[in-house]
Amino acid sequence: MQAFAAEKAGDAAHSGGILEDPTFWVALAFVVLIVLVGKKIYLMAGAALDDRADAIRARLDEAAKLREEAQELLASNKRQQAEAAEEAKRFIEKAKEEAERVRERLVAEMERDLKRRQQLAEQRIAQVEGAAIDEVRELATDVALKAAEAVLKETLTDAKSSKLIDNAIKELPEKFH
Repeated sequence: MQAFAAEKAGDAAHSGGILEDPTFWVALAFVVLIVLVGKKIYLMAGAALDDRADAIRARLDEAAKLREEAQELLASNKRQQAEAAEEAKRFIEKAKEEAERVRERLVAEMERDLKRRQQLAEQRIAQVEGAAIDEVRELATDVALKAAEAVLKETLTDAKSSKLIDNAIKELPEKFH
């Protein structure tokens, strides 16, 4: 095989050089073909890589946008939560204030009711006391009249009684004027 290669090399050198050698032209055509196909493949691969890079960039942009929206939504939710907490505090404060007003109103009503009941009880006591005093007076008057009657019956004679009746009749016109 070495001999054949050496013979070919010798023939090429004697017959006109490398430009007449078909192997050279096949190798040159092969290199040109590889360069042209390689260039085409390189351009296609570059375009595919550029498209892929654009798609990745678009996805990254979309992810960044989604992240911003998520952060805005989170901030909005936090604000709403804080507002709800504040509203709950205000509601609790209003409920406490309302409960205090109701308690004060009920205490005031109870005090008024107690004062009214106390006044009614005092009035009833005064009425009962007045009735008892009237009853005691009537009883004392009855006792005094009966005692006076008994004393007069024992000590008063017919002559004295006539004289007392006459004096009482004389005093009547004076007492009526």
